Amino acid sequence: MSEIPAQRPVVLIVDDDEAVRNSLTFSLQAEGFQVQSYSDPHDLLKEMPKLPPANCLVINYQMPTISGLELIVRLRAAGVSLPAFLVSGHMSESMRQRASEVGVTLVEKPFSDRLMASIRKVLT
Repeated sequence: MSEIPAQRPVVLIVDDDEAVRNSLTFSLQAEGFQVQSYSDPHDLLKEMPKLPPANCLVINYQMPTISGLELIVRLRAAGVSLPAFLVSGHMSESMRQRASEVGVTLVEKPFSDRLMASIRKVLT
């Protein structure tokens, strides 16, 4: 396990799939991160002003109400500039281009080790 600073970084997860959300939460907590997770992107948007400072976002691309990319665009428009990881099982060239335009790192599922390494890189 990697060395994490005394003040544990906070990772916000948004994914409508409960199993993925729980698995990712468990993995991140095992790595020493604090985690706040959401099943609905609108819940994160509503709570964002009240949340303690976070260090990065992990957001699923395909969700029923709005896409993960749209969520990041809305967060950026609201002044949230946290590093963001957009996860998807099916990436297209247009998705890659749009993600690049908003400064989001794409991580393809299954993502276990690669996502953890990317999060550690931006937070440590």
